[in-house]
Amino acid sequence: MTRYAAFLRGVNVSGTTMKMADVAAALTDAGFTEVKTVLASGNVLLDSGAAAKTVRTKSEAALRDRFGYDAWVLVYDVETVRKIAEDYPFEAEVEGHHSYVTFVSDPAMLDELAALADDAGPDEKIAAADGVLYWQVPKESTLDSTIGKTMGKKRYKSSTTTRNLRTLAKVVK
Repeated sequence: MTRYAAFLRGVNVSGTTMKMADVAAALTDAGFTEVKTVLASGNVLLDSGAAAKTVRTKSEAALRDRFGYDAWVLVYDVETVRKIAEDYPFEAEVEGHHSYVTFVSDPAMLDELAALADDAGPDEKIAAADGVLYWQVPKESTLDSTIGKTMGKKRYKSSTTTRNLRTLAKVVK
């Protein structure tokens, strides 16, 4: 069995609201074990003997069936998430800034997002790594930043999701 972190895109924002207990029940009913949610923003830990790609497909189907919304889930083994968080290339705690990791399952989209570093504002930092985009931005400009404006576009929804570095610390704890 592998311990996975499943990150649900767009949960409890923009009108997609669900209780994490209900999410856990749906994933347990789908056959996953040791299902545990972390915070109320779509972070789920679960065990499965299947590959991450299968866990993603099965999770998305279970959530679509249970909640009737277009579910997108990115899945990684917990040790990979731990390494991603540890490799954050910027100072993790900067007063007045958010430190984020955007998980990107499509390499072409990762390249597109990484190219935005050239257009980033003076206080916005962007760096790409294997399957992720590291990002730091002033708190008051998250949605108006280069990455913030781009990530809201529909074409990125199925293959990206962003988590605060502090959230990832709680997920891998």
